[in-house]
Amino acid sequence: MRVASGLLSPGELVAFILLLFQVIMPMGQFTTLYSRLQKVVGATERIQAILADEEEPHHSTKVAPKGNETITFHDVHFSYVTGEEVLHGINLTVPTRKVTAIVGPSGSGKSTLFSLMEQFYMPDSGHISYGGQAITDYSLASWRSKIGYVSQESPLMAGTIKDNITYGLGREATMDEIRRAAEMAYSADFIDKLPQGYDTEVGERGIKLSGGQRQRIAIARALLRSPDILMLDEATSSLDSTSEYEVQQALSNLMEGRTTIVIAHRLSTVVDSDQIVVLEHGHVTGTGTHKELISNHPVYRELAQKQFVAQEGNAATVQNEE
Repeated sequence: MRVASGLLSPGELVAFILLLFQVIMPMGQFTTLYSRLQKVVGATERIQAILADEEEPHHSTKVAPKGNETITFHDVHFSYVTGEEVLHGINLTVPTRKVTAIVGPSGSGKSTLFSLMEQFYMPDSGHISYGGQAITDYSLASWRSKIGYVSQESPLMAGTIKDNITYGLGREATMDEIRRAAEMAYSADFIDKLPQGYDTEVGERGIKLSGGQRQRIAIARALLRSPDILMLDEATSSLDSTSEYEVQQALSNLMEGRTTIVIAHRLSTVVDSDQIVVLEHGHVTGTGTHKELISNHPVYRELAQKQFVAQEGNAATVQNEE
């Protein structure tokens, strides 16, 4: 309208439009730069927090002994935050080459016990011994090399199945060793059916595999390490019935001849354990077999009755539907 009325010349209109683009493009770039800068600031803060953490102690060069020894907790107290104690004087013996299950409500300190055993944290007081010697007397590398850990969800790293089975091994493994571990973990069948077999890419966090397949790859990794101490953190809780059965068979192979500690929420998975430890609010309130605890531990008995009644109810519902 201004050009038509003579208030603005065509040259001035073109100049205005060109200058407008000269302003808009830098503004857009500035906005993008600002968002990227915020990401860098967040990442930098995280890096600084990691660098500010105390380095793990490497003062000991003593090598942890080979074979199986008894693990003992001696009056262990621990708190993540000063004044809020999580474990209150834990006294516990984990017998060698036996299965010890730790049960209890959420927040009772079960995973904290695992973290202390792996020396991710140090007790506020008391200590943990292995064969009568404090575990802090051994070098971290030699102590952790004795431990095999299978978590509730075992995320895999981007790479091949072979890479994930041999991850953290510390030595070159032959294909025969890898196949043997996969067979014992009941994963060889599905691996052989994959297009590239052991060279198949699993994707970020193992997204190309199912939950049961990821668990069995994690078990194969533990089998290849052949650890003296096996730690299972509810390794079958997130699986369907078929996958759970296969994983349980693989875990049976893995537990054979090893000192095994199991964190369990479902009592049906640990009723045959050599020792069951009941942990409540950071206190050990009962130790014994399933039959002994059913007889003399009211909380365990109530928990068992609720779970088994619920399971029987579910089974009856399925039968009625059929």
